[in-house]
Amino acid sequence: MKVAKFGGTSLANAEQIRKVCSIILSDPQRRIIVVSAPGKRFKADTKVTDLLIACAEGRIRNGSAEAELAAVAERYREIARDLGLPDNILNGITEDLRKRLLSDCSDKRRFLDLLKAAGEDYSARIVAAALRGMGADAHYVSPKDAGLMLSAEYGNARVLPESYKSLAALGNRPGITIFPGFFGHAPDGTLVTFPRGGSDITGSILAAAVKADLYENFTDVDSVFAANPSIITNPRTLSELTYREMRELSYAGFSVFHAEALEPLYRAGLPVCIKNTNNPSAPGTMVVAERTASAGPVSGIASDAGFCTIYVSKYLMNREVGFGRKLLQILEEEELSYEHAPSGIDNISVILRNFIDPATEARVLSRIREDLVVDDVGIEHNLALIMLVGEGMRHTRGVAARATAAFARANVNIEMINQGSSEVSMMFGVMAADNAAAVKALYTEFFEK
Repeated sequence: MKVAKFGGTSLANAEQIRKVCSIILSDPQRRIIVVSAPGKRFKADTKVTDLLIACAEGRIRNGSAEAELAAVAERYREIARDLGLPDNILNGITEDLRKRLLSDCSDKRRFLDLLKAAGEDYSARIVAAALRGMGADAHYVSPKDAGLMLSAEYGNARVLPESYKSLAALGNRPGITIFPGFFGHAPDGTLVTFPRGGSDITGSILAAAVKADLYENFTDVDSVFAANPSIITNPRTLSELTYREMRELSYAGFSVFHAEALEPLYRAGLPVCIKNTNNPSAPGTMVVAERTASAGPVSGIASDAGFCTIYVSKYLMNREVGFGRKLLQILEEEELSYEHAPSGIDNISVILRNFIDPATEARVLSRIREDLVVDDVGIEHNLALIMLVGEGMRHTRGVAARATAAFARANVNIEMINQGSSEVSMMFGVMAADNAAAVKALYTEFFEK
């Protein structure tokens, strides 16, 4: 049995949905299908999830959002019409969307999750109807009915262990099960969502729960590339990666697969195949527990901007018991997660995503300065993190020397360097303005020389 997940570009319009249906019907092993909300139809288009967020914000801000609601309804009307679906499908979607929009919005995060999740839910209903129109035995199943229980963390939920026993029953259902991605329900019945792009997580949870033979993740590229194709022209394709390599690359900017989606698959030992909806015959990229050695130490180069670093200095910091804990506790109390914390004997840098709220940033710096009685504290914005990833790095000398020499030749200054204890990744912090130059320099060094 295969569990297949289709991303937003695969569901952007009726033509794409027909491709999805053909792929599903071409293999009787594809019995559980997870779908995202419709993505962009063209470059300047807006994703349905963003339209739904605009709906929610319009209601919170103005008390109504008729124009925003009409924009969402029109997207689904176009899809339903072009697929030749009966009127009751669209009428049900419009009625449900209006009901969501008129619900209590006093808790903004709860209301936003309720609206955001509608995109995946409606996609699942439409795909199930389209498959039935082709004569298939296809059924929509809601996450609540299936028992997908998540932690009560709006926009950042995680699966609860008891979900797996309930979801295992999906493997025994007849026909094709169409399941909406991205959301589930907390134990009290409240709808909650995974982080953005979380349909990948839903698919991996279902694959692990039913003990599928393979989890297929359909997107809009033939395979995973060794570097971002918007920076590197025709980068090398990767036929195989390990879970560790894919996790590191996804975290650092490879948007083809959500970084958190690998955990259920890793623990269950299930392989993943990343494939292209628009070219399903392409072999794609397999993600497995172990793989054969590659030609070089580096498998891929990923980068992501939007980070900042808080620099803290205090003489004899290393002698102060609990200093690091107290510093990180300030971030915890402000509900901020940190990414890395490289340190020296009298200083420490904490890297985290850029502050969205200037008031929170000012408060955090003030608390560090006053509560920890430090000599100096400051913040530097516009940092990019670049990750070199490869299983072969563990057995290769001189990788760091080659990387830093490549940066020097490209006149890129390194703000931070850190190697993970697994030795399959090496991270560099550079200014965001140098991101593209840094990636090009590393790609030339490790893939073109």
